[in-house]
Amino acid sequence: MAHTNYLFTSESVSEGHPDKVCDQISDAILDAFLENDIKLGIADDSKVNTRLGCETLTTTNKIVIAGEGRGQAPLFRKYGSHAVINREMITQIARNVVKDIGYDQDGFSYHGADVEVLLHGQSPDIAMGVDAKREKDGEQEGAGDQGMMFGFACTESEVYEKSSFMPAPIYFAHKILKVLADHRRSGKLFDLQPDAKSQVTVQYVNGNPIGCTKVVVSTQHNAESRNGQKYTPGMVKELIADAVASALPEGWMPKDAVDFLVNPTGNFVVGGPDGDCGLTGRKIIVDTYGGYAPHGGGAFSGKDPTKVDRSAAYAARYLAKNVVAAGIAERCTIQIAYAIGVADPMSLLVDTHGSGKVEEAKLEKALAEIFPLRPTNIRRKLALNKPIYRRTAAYGHFGRAPTSDGGFSWERTDLVDAIKNAVA
Repeated sequence: MAHTNYLFTSESVSEGHPDKVCDQISDAILDAFLENDIKLGIADDSKVNTRLGCETLTTTNKIVIAGEGRGQAPLFRKYGSHAVINREMITQIARNVVKDIGYDQDGFSYHGADVEVLLHGQSPDIAMGVDAKREKDGEQEGAGDQGMMFGFACTESEVYEKSSFMPAPIYFAHKILKVLADHRRSGKLFDLQPDAKSQVTVQYVNGNPIGCTKVVVSTQHNAESRNGQKYTPGMVKELIADAVASALPEGWMPKDAVDFLVNPTGNFVVGGPDGDCGLTGRKIIVDTYGGYAPHGGGAFSGKDPTKVDRSAAYAARYLAKNVVAAGIAERCTIQIAYAIGVADPMSLLVDTHGSGKVEEAKLEKALAEIFPLRPTNIRRKLALNKPIYRRTAAYGHFGRAPTSDGGFSWERTDLVDAIKNAVA
């Protein structure tokens, strides 16, 4: 029997959370590599030069950037017969990200932090498996690693947020923090600092979300207000209550004050990487569906589009969203699996959770024909060679509106007609 009346909780973290600082630095470096390819004219539709697997660690006034990559001058310099990374340029990219987020504190500052760059060239063994090979249907890159990727979409939040096709708990957890960040940046909530977390518990009745039973927000703040009064949790709660309520649908804010928790530890002055070590790729559930759908385990940030951990997860979301937008199912999960160096996926699974109007086997066949899931095709069709990645590294990779410069291309619903025709 289906479980139709229940509570589900998802969390989000802000752009100033230590792990998200790292994700944004890694993706800003990826954007710089891709932008450099464009400037040099080597990032056209037929090939991609950049290879990058970039990991970042942050702690008290320290940023460590490590990994492997391939690129051209000025990001790489010739040193004898070897290409070595331009550490000065990478250091400046990291500092610019930290400055933009808003960190200029004693324990973590864009100008005071020590930056260590340990990037090196890509392994030739990995490059050999990934670089494009001539096949019967043209040049095809092999998958950058083995693994499985999931995509998901559902209709449950459409009555509140059109075209998001996302689970309500994670969608509104992100939105709360985005509203608070916008107010902090505009000066409306000038006593807030960049680090923050949210957690939203949504009540479902007959499988539909109807409101929040609990909302938790932890947000870093100045020790004192501008009139010299020391902040208490009650003061912070009063400060942000209206902004939090504005991020939720009308009537969703918990009516009982005890169900809206703010800074439950009692104080949140020391935050960001000064308060907690950050690492790239440690918020994979925040990045995707808030635990509402499966996750293959691979992180996204700092990885170029030949790496299927990222690009195939985008493709799976793209297909799932188009299936739901076509009215073929109310919920759709798609799994894709790959072997390193092999272009064609090992498997494709479609699950409509009993909500589908078409047999899943028929959908699997149709989707594979409409959108071949080889890494080269994914990269080209979704135009993933562009510097569009840093913006994905906070407030979720999914449920965002596509942009005119190609950002969030996997959120388009331009396959709806093709899917309808294929399964008619």
